[in-house]
Amino acid sequence: MESAVSAGGPAPSLGHGFHRFPNGCTPLSHQVAGHKYGKSELGMLQHPDGTVLKQLQPPPRGPREMNFYNMVFGSSCHDHVFLELQKFLPKFLGTWTPTTAPNELYLKLEDVTRKFNKPCIMDVKIGKKSYDPDASAEKIQQQISKYPLMEEIGFLVLGMRVYQFSSDSYVAYDQRYGRGLTEETLKDGLSRFFHDGSCLRKDAVAASIREIEKILQWFERQNKLCFYASSLLFVYEGSPQLTATGDGDAPHKPAAPKGIRRTGEVVEYNNNVHVMSSSENGMVEASVGQSLSNMYALHRKGCFRAHQSVVPLQLKNAEQDHSICKCLTLISPGQPNGNEIKQLEKDLIHSSSTLQEPPEVDVRMIDFAHVFPSSTKDEGYIYGLKHLISVLRNILDD
Repeated sequence: MESAVSAGGPAPSLGHGFHRFPNGCTPLSHQVAGHKYGKSELGMLQHPDGTVLKQLQPPPRGPREMNFYNMVFGSSCHDHVFLELQKFLPKFLGTWTPTTAPNELYLKLEDVTRKFNKPCIMDVKIGKKSYDPDASAEKIQQQISKYPLMEEIGFLVLGMRVYQFSSDSYVAYDQRYGRGLTEETLKDGLSRFFHDGSCLRKDAVAASIREIEKILQWFERQNKLCFYASSLLFVYEGSPQLTATGDGDAPHKPAAPKGIRRTGEVVEYNNNVHVMSSSENGMVEASVGQSLSNMYALHRKGCFRAHQSVVPLQLKNAEQDHSICKCLTLISPGQPNGNEIKQLEKDLIHSSSTLQEPPEVDVRMIDFAHVFPSSTKDEGYIYGLKHLISVLRNILDD
């Protein structure tokens, strides 16, 4: 995630692949956009108390971001615009300096992924421009060349890390994936963030839309700040609560599936990262095995009816023809055997369990090194939010 950008002196190296981290800190495990700081290319750090440490960037970016946090979270802040903004940001807990490196300064921030068991994370840069008013002509051209469609689309997927329930693994997508998305492929590309290998998590899509709309309402009422190269961090719970199974609290961990490889994609089995081939252009379709051979028939006959009584009212109109989980339609001839039936039951329970209570979803604004005072609405950011909501609604309507 771009919030993982930090700059300054590199961590002392202990040899190839080893670094000394300050005061017992460790690398943040849930980074999705691949941004690093310093020559050692380390990302954000996790403090032993569970907070996130972002090393202050060089001037003017670092001081500008620190001043932004101090303005919004300062004890003397009484401006209702900033007080309302607080709920959309990670909590700012001040600055931190390691005793082993007294010249380094870190922003100490809430880890918004900490409350999740299997966090699915996406970093989306918002706005029509990813360069600020102080940018040089060279910087402007550099930013435009990275993603020429930014002004048209209004947002850019910087990275995603998605938990696959069917294989107990993670699939990760980097910036190359996001920059390869066009207006025509945007909906399908974005929907991958909400697909758990078996189902399209439309509950998480709907909840994400609601969170973005709250942020949009704030932007439409404020005219004090403009945000450039700032992102939204999306997090939702990828692990369902399997309260209806007879296996107690034991998680479902079938064998990892085979998949079709694509540029910018990484698969992590049980949190072990496996970099996939960058030469393939096919779409990823994580196989869930022959156990779902008759899923389509059961889904059409019983799955939707079972869901109808618990689908939230605001989603029913969007779910006329499908259940809240859009199950993969993998059909093969013949009847499933005992093992297949057992697996099928688990997958159906998985679909149903996601509906028993509202999904845990969090959307926060991050990355404030390019926030500038203004006297008008931030139309570029508003445009990006509205288009993002539109794309997510199209995913929901499918």
